Amino acid sequence: MRHLVIFLCLMAAPVAADTVFATRTVRSQSVITADDIVLKEGALPGTLNALSQAIGREARVVLYAGRPILTDDLAAPALVERNQTVTLIFNRSGLKISTDGRALERGAAGDIVRAMNLSSRSTVNGTVTADGHIEIGQ
Repeated sequence: MRHLVIFLCLMAAPVAADTVFATRTVRSQSVITADDIVLKEGALPGTLNALSQAIGREARVVLYAGRPILTDDLAAPALVERNQTVTLIFNRSGLKISTDGRALERGAAGDIVRAMNLSSRSTVNGTVTADGHIEIGQ
């Protein structure tokens, strides 16, 4: 039995993990495409290990060619840009009010951003929705 255990230990190959590297320099606030990244053999702590973890996400910092991509280097893509005209929606207890506003910050879906109501010029905080609107007063 002991010989079988030793034989199995010798035959077992180490599990190799992969790391995602940038193939070219990617500017911050750019959305990652399949052409921007490559998978190389070898695991590095704190890095992405699958292409699917990077494609469609936005670079938070400049990604340099040939360097591994860290998990904190990417975020969800922004749906609302600073100074963009957006629809502000207030929806509570059956009352729904929508008006035009101006985003004062950029944000992705689920982010809380400041916006200015263009009618009253007041500043409000709201949550960016998946369709790019800002919901106020939730």
